[in-house]
Amino acid sequence: MIRIAPVGRALAVVAATSLALTACGGGGGDTATQTSQSAAPASSAPAAQGDGTLTLGTLLPQTGSLAFLGPPEFAGVDLALKEINEAGGVLGKPVAKFDTDSGDTTTNIASQSVDKLLAQKADAIIGAASSSVSESVIDKITGAGVVHFSPANTSDKFTTIADKGLYFRTSPPDKLQGRVLGDLVVADGNDTVGIMAMQDSYGTGLADQVQKTVTDGGAEVVERVDYDPKAADFSADVAKLKAKNPKGIVLIGFEETAKVVQELVKQGLPADKHKWYMVDGNTSNTNYIKMPKGTLDGVKGTIPGAAAPEEFQKKLLSVNKDLEDFSYAPESYDAANLIALAAEAAKSDAGVDIAAKLAEVSKGGEKCTSFKACVDLLKAGKDIDYEGVSGPVEFNEAGDPAVATIGIYQYGDDNKYATKALEYRTGNIAG
Repeated sequence: MIRIAPVGRALAVVAATSLALTACGGGGGDTATQTSQSAAPASSAPAAQGDGTLTLGTLLPQTGSLAFLGPPEFAGVDLALKEINEAGGVLGKPVAKFDTDSGDTTTNIASQSVDKLLAQKADAIIGAASSSVSESVIDKITGAGVVHFSPANTSDKFTTIADKGLYFRTSPPDKLQGRVLGDLVVADGNDTVGIMAMQDSYGTGLADQVQKTVTDGGAEVVERVDYDPKAADFSADVAKLKAKNPKGIVLIGFEETAKVVQELVKQGLPADKHKWYMVDGNTSNTNYIKMPKGTLDGVKGTIPGAAAPEEFQKKLLSVNKDLEDFSYAPESYDAANLIALAAEAAKSDAGVDIAAKLAEVSKGGEKCTSFKACVDLLKAGKDIDYEGVSGPVEFNEAGDPAVATIGIYQYGDDNKYATKALEYRTGNIAG
């Protein structure tokens, strides 16, 4: 069933009937495979020459505050490359791949990993998961004429960032997640709202959109605290919320949210008296399981992305049998496929050539849903429209998906959220 979403937003609500995206801990290894491509024009980036082999690098979290997102993201890329190479690779050669750790902003791991990937002649780098980490290395990647493609960055900053036309993402900017979450908070009857947001490009940007949506919906944000995620103690921050006694509390952060949750309970703001809401950065099935039973019961969270179909989940498990959750696996899978298809369309493995074809293979042509089906159409001289597992994708001029989906999830008494979403809301990024 489809209906118009709350607060007059142009968001369709799709009944959730299949398994959804989730989050879990771990990382990926350092591996290689192989592929192909050649020269490079356009864009203000250096016209790096392709060497005939498409080389992908992954810059995904094996350590740090988003390490729980690493396993499904690595699995998504690995599954795509397995299928691409089984279909003959790109331009007649297997795709090469090198995995690295993105770490988080408390370390310099990402910069070192990018140096390593550039030395390995990566034509495109998939990652990072963290918007702030990607922001810290985007100049180094795009300055080398390499495609920077994130499956999980949601900061609105990337829509207008200077990227030489080389930055793309399959996850939607936070303006959509913020609208969905703000609408949800108001629809749940919270006329007074408190927001606690980590102070970085992800946290403050998402908090801004939630605050605007809540206010536009007729509720009042009675307190907003932008905190230092590295702080050892959050008692003073939570005390500011307690003083305003909001009905709804929005928590925007990463793994430090576990400490915030403990402080909320300690100061008499538990989830059974105040409605808590989380976001993709802290909606985790690993961060809260050691807490007293029922601590998060009824808490809702939003994660960008459509449901991961059951058949797709089975394929992911074939490349990583230990996977428990699937957050951003579809977006990672689609990123690898789109890069490979753009390379085929460009007849080149050079980053600038791939970037020039990414929007073209994502819309406007004959629809296809797998690398093999799409590449066969390209070889037959057809224009293609790759329809991804994560959604229709269709890049706009900024390299953002023009349409995207947000899932709404709910925690149970075991402090884990069900991998089957309550619902999915799909909407246009603009507007």
